[in-house]
Amino acid sequence: MLKTGLSLVALIAAAPALAQEDDIVVTASGIAQPRDEVGQAITVIDAQTIETRQAVDVVDLLATTPGVRFNRNGSVGGATGVSLRGAETTQTLVLIDGVKVNDPSGIGDGYDFGHLLTGNIRRIEVLRGSNSVVYGSQAIGGVVNVMTGTPAEGFEANASADYGYSDTLNAKADVSGSSGIASGGVGVAYFDTDGISSAARSFGATEKDGYENVAANAKLKLAFTDTLSLDLRGYYIHADLDYDSFFGAPADSADVSKLDQYVGYAGINLALLDGKLTNRAAVTWLRNDRDYYFVRGTDPDYGYSGTNLRFEYEGVYTPVEQAKLIFGYEHERPDYDFFGFGDTGSARANIDSVYGLAIVKPVEGLSLTGGLRHDDHSQFGGATTFGANANYTPNRGATNLRLSYGEGFKAPSLYQLYDSFSGNSALRPERSKSYDIGIDQSLDDGRAVLSVTAFRRDTRNQINFDNATFVYGNLDRTRAKGVEATVTLKPVEALTVTGSYSYVDARDRSDLSPDRGNRLARRAANAVSVSADYAWSFGLSTGATLTMVGDSFDDAANLRRLDGYALAGVRASLPLGEHLELYGRIDNLFDANYATAYGYGTYGRSAYGGVRVRF
Repeated sequence: MLKTGLSLVALIAAAPALAQEDDIVVTASGIAQPRDEVGQAITVIDAQTIETRQAVDVVDLLATTPGVRFNRNGSVGGATGVSLRGAETTQTLVLIDGVKVNDPSGIGDGYDFGHLLTGNIRRIEVLRGSNSVVYGSQAIGGVVNVMTGTPAEGFEANASADYGYSDTLNAKADVSGSSGIASGGVGVAYFDTDGISSAARSFGATEKDGYENVAANAKLKLAFTDTLSLDLRGYYIHADLDYDSFFGAPADSADVSKLDQYVGYAGINLALLDGKLTNRAAVTWLRNDRDYYFVRGTDPDYGYSGTNLRFEYEGVYTPVEQAKLIFGYEHERPDYDFFGFGDTGSARANIDSVYGLAIVKPVEGLSLTGGLRHDDHSQFGGATTFGANANYTPNRGATNLRLSYGEGFKAPSLYQLYDSFSGNSALRPERSKSYDIGIDQSLDDGRAVLSVTAFRRDTRNQINFDNATFVYGNLDRTRAKGVEATVTLKPVEALTVTGSYSYVDARDRSDLSPDRGNRLARRAANAVSVSADYAWSFGLSTGATLTMVGDSFDDAANLRRLDGYALAGVRASLPLGEHLELYGRIDNLFDANYATAYGYGTYGRSAYGGVRVRF
């Protein structure tokens, strides 16, 4: 695998190239950086792509990026996990507008992507590879950073609504602007559908499981002076889902789940020493309330509540143009509460963290980054992580040669530590080491952009549920290795073609495991996605996306196979004047029958159409 990756790097580096404009990313180090400073693999899904693709679910956008695998339990809104480079879905760290939103009441502190719809989201950055120096726990597989829009200068408003298959209504609106020292914006999104059966129809399930989602976001920035400002951000999701909960053969049931998710950020930014030292102090807050009902209209039968209150300080010192020092302190207190089945439970923890990161440019075109972090957990003790990466561009960003090494760790969740039935207070944190090498190459003045990355990650002390003792334990070692490739082509101004391919070989490497050598569950080895969009001279835009995913297994023993599948979708949009646009799409054009999790249903062919307004 490494030889193949190096050969591809050599071939692309030999091609002629012209410089391209720098792309700014924020997920690698937590501050804004040109891409040619970053040695890690990052994919950016920008506002134009989100609008053009017409995707409702964030996961449908992530699925077209390299190294990403996902599984969803049935209809939109069903429990959904995202795996980066073959890692566990609980090892993906998720940010919304700078706030960690991994659920402290979840079994493994994982984030359920099922309720994260595109709504008023304007940008997504996907960092692949362990990166605990900057983000601490959870970032073993990588980071998914979700951002709402930046307030416009002056005034701007947008609204859209579409309707389609299974009585589905999707509507959203936002308004933003600036005046004097203030800039800000608010947005709201509403989604409602009769859905499909969460249990697969092939098992005789016929009852549709409906879903409703309301999301709201707000931002306010007050720039008191050129050096002092206040940032306030908020995000809220309310979701109501009918779902099928089954044990044994999949079947319809009357189960209901409800979620209320609150995300808040308040931060002060202060620049000192003529801007050489910038300081950010912030308080962030997350609360997830999840209630479950066996029958709608009754009191909840059981439920979970997870809260995480965090204090963050970050300083960035730039003594000279060629060097930056990033340092910080964080304190967080995750809380977990449970009720149901005649039992209640609660647990608390305190985590204190310090970190330091240096970014230096010793010679023109070379950027080196390295840092350390130490986390002290009130229950399992301390963990220290190291990370380093390098990026070399000999031609001002047209060619980027990348190297990266990152260590990751994941603290045991409060559920895994203290659940009265299966918890284990002696659990140790999961640890990982991640390596990758890659190249990004721009050709013909940016009309072709190629990227290839080879990677490997080793994880130890992975926490698994023991089906023999019914208790969580540190039993497993896993290894994932593979290659990721992306290409963007613009042969003529009106046509844009993007493609991605990834090979992920993720396997159990535990010495005493009966599953040693088996592929990890629900992680297909091969996946490829191609999208093409064409803007016609009279204003019409048309496009299509084809995604193909190889076979995988639903279980650790590799006895239950999930067949590979191919999904095709087409879309179109037509402006009617300066402020109005019609759009529509057909998903799963060829009505493929497939599954991402055994026994759960998926959507067949479905069509939607709507209107978009801008001011």
